[in-house]
Parts: sequence; C-alpha cells; structure tokens
Amino acid sequence: MLLDSATKLMQRVATPDYIRRMDREHTYPYELYEAWVAAGFFALPFAEEYSGLGGSVVDLVLVAEAISRPSGDFAMAFGGPTFCGMNLARKGSPEQKSYWIPKLISGELRMSISISEPDAGSDVGAMRTNARRDGDHYVLNGQKIWATAAGARNNVINMYVKTDTQVHYRQGMSLFLIDADTPGVEIRKLDMLGRRSVGTYEIFLTDVRVPADRLVGGENKGWDCILAGLQSERVIAAACDCGTARGVVDMAVAYARERKQFGQAIGTFQSVAHALANIEAEVEAAWALTLKAASKLTSGTDALKEITMAKLLASEVYVKATNVGMQAMGGYGYNMEFDMQRHFRDARAATIAGGSSEMQRNLIAGMMGLKAR
Repeated sequence: MLLDSATKLMQRVATPDYIRRMDREHTYPYELYEAWVAAGFFALPFAEEYSGLGGSVVDLVLVAEAISRPSGDFAMAFGGPTFCGMNLARKGSPEQKSYWIPKLISGELRMSISISEPDAGSDVGAMRTNARRDGDHYVLNGQKIWATAAGARNNVINMYVKTDTQVHYRQGMSLFLIDADTPGVEIRKLDMLGRRSVGTYEIFLTDVRVPADRLVGGENKGWDCILAGLQSERVIAAACDCGTARGVVDMAVAYARERKQFGQAIGTFQSVAHALANIEAEVEAAWALTLKAASKLTSGTDALKEITMAKLLASEVYVKATNVGMQAMGGYGYNMEFDMQRHFRDARAATIAGGSSEMQRNLIAGMMGLKAR
C-alpha cells in the first residue's frame, strides 16, 4: 500500500513536464513537497507522541525508493528533512522533539544539513566555522558550502560548527538549528551541473546569534549527533539512488523496445540487450543489499557495514545506469528535450554527496580488519 500510494502520488504530481520545468527554471518543488506532507510521508519514521506514524526504517526506504524514480534531485528534498528529523528524535531534548518534529511533519518548516566547508569535506576535522557562548546565545562565524536545499522557504539549517577549537574535533563540535533567515546568515545558490531544482548553496555567517536552546545534544556533542544519524542518512540515500537507477533503466528499456534501426528494435541487438540486462541485475543487487541493511537497522542490530556497502553500490550503479541509458538512447539521450541527460547530470553527485565512494571503501576495509590509506 505504501509503494502504491507513493507511486501514484509521483505520477500525479511529478509529471515529466513538471520535472523538466523545475530543472529548467532551477525552482524548488514546493507543490510536490506539500503533496508528500499531505500523504503523511514525513510522519512515517516518527513516534506517535510527536504526531508520527511509528513506521520502521524499512517502510521509509520503500517510500524513498518509490518517490525517487522520476528524479534523483527531488529525492534530496525528501531525504534531507527526513534524516535531520530522525537525528533530532535521537539526540534532541524532550522539549526540542516536542517542538520541532510536529512542525516538520506538518510542513510548517523544512530542514537541511550543513557540514562541509571550502577546506572541510571528507576531512571534517578541518572545519573552521565556530560558535562562542555569549549569555543565553551563541555567536556563529564562518562559511559553509555544498548545503543542499538550504535556501528553501521556511528552512531550518542543521549546522555543525566548532565550539572548542583547542581539542580534537570529535570533542569540540556542536550541532545548532538555525533559521535560514536569521540576521547575519547569507545564502547563495550555486550554479551546479545537475540537481538544479532543490539546489546547492553556499552559506556565510557573520556574528549570527543563535539561542542556546537551539543547541542539540549538548555543547561539544556534535560528533555524537553525526554518528547517531549516519546510518539512517546513508540507508535513505542508498534507497533513493536505487529508485532513480530503476527509473533510468526503465526509461532505457522502454526506448530500446521502441527505437528501430536496420528494421528491428535496438533492444533485440545483443550488445544493447546485454548492457541493459547487466545493469538490471546490478540495480536489483543494490536494492537487495539496501533492504537487508534497512532490515538490520530496523531490528536494532548494528548495520554499519551493510549500510556502507549499500551506499557505495547504489550510488555507483546509479551513475553506471545513466551511462548505459545515454549510450542506448544515443543522440536523444544527449538532447536537452529528453530526460536521460538530466539523470546523467544528477547522478554524478551520487558518489560524492553524503560520503564519497572512496570514504565508503575505506570504512568497509576498516571493518574487514584492513587499514586502507
């Protein structure tokens, strides 16, 4: 029922013309977001006491996979607020959870995450944005980059900053909830190759005053917050990548059945058919691993290894699927009037965002007892 509901909603709201317009005009998909709110998708993973539906991680990844099929860009609009809220549910105070989570579920506000800086990507320890206590506020200064959806209306940025620069970053980082329109916050949308609708932003903070009750998990406890949300974030990302890869393969197969050359459909040529068969198998394999990881996480079992492998395989199969789709569609795939080129552009961020493929391989190797360098 969940899958059917999500699929029908996307077919009704996220039509091909709508998706193309959002990409062309670089416009946030507010209409689609409101449809997700009305369908209760954002309520799915949260407890009933916070107006949630008490669903499992498996329920969540099923919906994420279904709503991602038409667009990997739109998936970011769903995944970001969801795992920010789930992290708050784990690490927020009772007062914070009671205040923020119902507002997220109702669509009154959105949430986005901000960690990266110009000199701090995979190397979180190089973070320079800082906060100092000043009475019942903190004062923040610094710069963030690659912040997905930071400029959306009514957005609350979940921002990680240094609160103690004299200790190891794992002991000196904190998480703050910052309204995007707070005085001193300047947000600039970046011109990116893909994922143009939801948007990627640069953020500048100049003497930004944030109330102390916007601190999540306690001062210098930001690393604990990152770890608490890591598994949920990556399994949702894997599900989204699996969904969009599936959408790409379906599009390429439909084209291969209809497109005729030399008097027959190109899908009957072995070179085309085998390429599509291979990527079909790889998408299903990535999805099976993602479901396994989600099931382990739902049961309360440590699933870091499975989730890391799922994130790695799903993101890479998404990129590979778009390459296969572009080749199968030839000049039509390269044409801006067709959707394959959008998937090709959007996919390229999948192996970078949310933890690069290189970092995933390092993490997997470490869990195998190997020290990768």
